[in-house]
Amino acid sequence: MSIQLKQLKSELSAELDSILKYWSKHTLDNENGGFIGQIDFNDHIIANAEKGSVLNARILWSFSASYKVTENEGHKKIAKRAFEFLSNHFYDPEFGGLFWSINPDKTPKDTKNQIYALAFAIYGLSEYYAISKDDKALEIAINLYLKIQEYSYDPANQGYLEAFTRDWQSIEDLRLSDKDANEKKTMNTHLHIVEAYANLFKVWKDKTLQSDIVELLETIEKHFINTENGHLRLFFDENWIEKPDVISYGHDIEAAWLLLQCAEISKNQTLIENYTKHAIQMAEVTKEGLDTDGGLWYEFDPKKNELVAEKHWWVQAEALIGFYNAYQLTGDKNYLNIVYKNWKFIKKYILDTENGEWFWGINRDYSLIEKDKAGFWKCPYHNSRACLELINRINT
Repeated sequence: MSIQLKQLKSELSAELDSILKYWSKHTLDNENGGFIGQIDFNDHIIANAEKGSVLNARILWSFSASYKVTENEGHKKIAKRAFEFLSNHFYDPEFGGLFWSINPDKTPKDTKNQIYALAFAIYGLSEYYAISKDDKALEIAINLYLKIQEYSYDPANQGYLEAFTRDWQSIEDLRLSDKDANEKKTMNTHLHIVEAYANLFKVWKDKTLQSDIVELLETIEKHFINTENGHLRLFFDENWIEKPDVISYGHDIEAAWLLLQCAEISKNQTLIENYTKHAIQMAEVTKEGLDTDGGLWYEFDPKKNELVAEKHWWVQAEALIGFYNAYQLTGDKNYLNIVYKNWKFIKKYILDTENGEWFWGINRDYSLIEKDKAGFWKCPYHNSRACLELINRINT
């Protein structure tokens, strides 16, 4: 192992510790239970902010996955806190789904079943089961998987539909967020369903689940990966008619490594071979979004022929893994140099070295994007996972 790689691993280990310390110290809600719903970029707590299920599920995953590496009992304790809060207050035992959000007093706020959120709950619960062997965690994860298969899966056209009411009826607004197209099938949700199913399969070797993972990967390959240019297609209607949108560099590089990992977990040799090729092609085309400073731009809008000139924290985190993965697959040190340069960019512009955690990102002029440090979409999942993945990969 080179001195530079050893240093990178050491720095990422220290950064993982820093991320976990921030979330352990600043986000526990000792008044209402669980975790603070929102903390702004100045580390001010937003009083009475709703609590999001995705945030809670991602905290659950992050501390569970980190415990495997750190063996820090404090991390396991916070994972347990996240599990208990999710199972007691977000999980809906009446209809078998997951509330999108709850009020600070723990009453349901937005009760829709957004499949993306159910997927992240499965992802977190299965990771927690791996470290705790708590049967209740596995039981809820399996229940959520079965609900997705029962209501979200499209038997006529394959793929998965986006969202439903609490009692699993159709819903008009399917969007994850305001910026998304209101379409029935999206790349983002499919990516995270297969990620969740693969993580569940690691702890629950169910043959039907395994075949569902294989079908999902085949569906993603057929519809979401544009093999002509290597980018992802993002939005479709239920009949797989594409609704063209932006190029998302962050999702391209995240999918590059994550889908290959899911294929490896599925043990399907054809898919492993196919997704190895996709991983290299997608990493290669993502280089289009790299700036000279080492940062990766957020998105490109082909209709306007312009960049969405922001560099978000999660995009940088996924770049670390995706380009390191490409280096592992090819031995091409150009990919490794991108990782080094990107980490240098993160240290200079994204890390909050004074208070901890990562800022949301920066604009073209290097001014700070003044968005949450913690919130609905600002979680410890992308950055802790980048640290964990590279720590583990540099070992081998």
